[in-house]
Amino acid sequence: MPQNILQLKPDPADARIKYGSESLQFGDLRLPKGDGPFPAAIVIHGGFWRAAYDLEHIGHLCEAFRKAGVATWSLEYRRLGNTGGGWPGTLQDAGQGADFLRSIAAPHHVDLRRVVAIGHSAGGHLALWLGARTKLRPDHVLHSTDAISLRGIVSLAGVADLRRAWELKLSNSVVADLLGGAPDAVPDRYQAASPIEQLPFGIPQKLIHGTRDANVPFEISERYVAAARERRDNAELIRLEGADHFAVIDPRTQEFAEVQKAVLGLTLREF
Repeated sequence: MPQNILQLKPDPADARIKYGSESLQFGDLRLPKGDGPFPAAIVIHGGFWRAAYDLEHIGHLCEAFRKAGVATWSLEYRRLGNTGGGWPGTLQDAGQGADFLRSIAAPHHVDLRRVVAIGHSAGGHLALWLGARTKLRPDHVLHSTDAISLRGIVSLAGVADLRRAWELKLSNSVVADLLGGAPDAVPDRYQAASPIEQLPFGIPQKLIHGTRDANVPFEISERYVAAARERRDNAELIRLEGADHFAVIDPRTQEFAEVQKAVLGLTLREF
């Protein structure tokens, strides 16, 4: 039986680069062979926004995309249990880290016209939110004055609907910990932080989810895509029959072929 992907150490990144002054504000950059310019994926790891889970395990996915010709900028960020984690720091870090790709693109030959965001589980939420944040008012605490342009977003078993996740009490009601309360206590935070509540945001979105996911139920992606289509947004649900929560980040699985197809379709297609 193959070893669990979470227990395997990935190959090291080409560079670990700070995007802010806090100790957890950094990203791992991996670059394909050649001269570029390279398409790029901003990668955000999961772990229900908790400090217990870091970016190490998503390195296998990053390495697979590097070999396929896509540069990856894998973000670490402050999480629940870290100083500054939760509301609003976790979301601010995702935005700041994503936007920082512009600062390192030129010396590393990254093509900023071909950037996608991809995230798993809680990282799927944050990847979708990178597109949704453009709808926030300029004086909002999560607003970015010049958000990086995304060609598409790929959510892998993502927590795309925070109100529904709270209703389902996922991971011991972790969404309430992230946002500082239940929806009726902090409704404005749910409105700003939950991608489904900012639809439509006009960026192609692919939600890939296994039907046997015991961590984030398949219904969350299903409901999200239905809502997106009602609002005439460009969202697609890719159903992985019988797949669990981690198959989508394990390059050894047959399900990962769908993940690679989605990302390469967005980054390598003609303008």
